Amino acid sequence: MQEEIQEMRAAVFNALAHPLRIKILEKLREGPCCVCNIIPCVGGEQSNVSHHLAILRKSNIVRSEKRGIEVWYEVTDPTIFDILDLMSSCVLTNLKRSKNILESTTRSLQ
Repeated sequence: MQEEIQEMRAAVFNALAHPLRIKILEKLREGPCCVCNIIPCVGGEQSNVSHHLAILRKSNIVRSEKRGIEVWYEVTDPTIFDILDLMSSCVLTNLKRSKNILESTTRSLQ
């Protein structure tokens, strides 16, 4: 059972491992959205955005619903935004650390 849970966790991280999918999720942070409104927001082609939405859907991060001729997407569990926020914080911390190291190295060379 533990191994299955680890595989599920890895699948979620794998599904998050693309900048366009993160952009899609940031758009969906605002709430459910028609794919027709996601495409211009994330700056991708329709087929590419649909491909990435399918990956997010397969990982149960988003779900879709057909409304007339439109397909609407929404996040299945808003906790995913906590993960994105934590990752952003981690990236910013690493950038600050790198900046401090660079500044320290630059000062020692002068």
